[in-house]
Amino acid sequence: MTNSEKNPMRSPKVDKVVVHMGVGESGQHLVDAENILEQITGQKVIRAFAKMTAPAFGIRKKEPIGCKVTLRGENAKNFLETSLQIIGNTLNSSQFDATGNVSFGIEEHTDFPGMKYDPNIGVFGMDVVAVLKRPGARIAKRRIARRKIPGSHRMTREEAISFFEDNYNVEVI
Repeated sequence: MTNSEKNPMRSPKVDKVVVHMGVGESGQHLVDAENILEQITGQKVIRAFAKMTAPAFGIRKKEPIGCKVTLRGENAKNFLETSLQIIGNTLNSSQFDATGNVSFGIEEHTDFPGMKYDPNIGVFGMDVVAVLKRPGARIAKRRIARRKIPGSHRMTREEAISFFEDNYNVEVI
């Protein structure tokens, strides 16, 4: 019996999944990306704005250049299962960070079920970030009696890798 099976406060779970499409420009191209992301996730999309001016790319500060969605609960788990199947249930160990989060990319939105290629729109890729947490992580974010999460309760890279291998049948190379 492992430590997480003995103590339910040690068992990790998916807190949220953030899906991001970086388009690099505003206008109709961004609107198309927003519509595609809304169809894929079934949730309202918000815009991401440029933090600084990049004249070489024609980007101005505070200009909308991307869109993103934050999924939680069952929507996050279902989207994560689907997106992991699209990339072949394989992740690289370098895609996990020290705090137990994982991020990976999907090259084409047409890989999702029900999405077809439209020559007028083109192909969009997206970034997927899955954030893991343990029960009790709220103490670091609450307003009253805020505390730090003890080092023994923080998620580590190895725990995140074993979580994905056990729950999502992911091969980590």
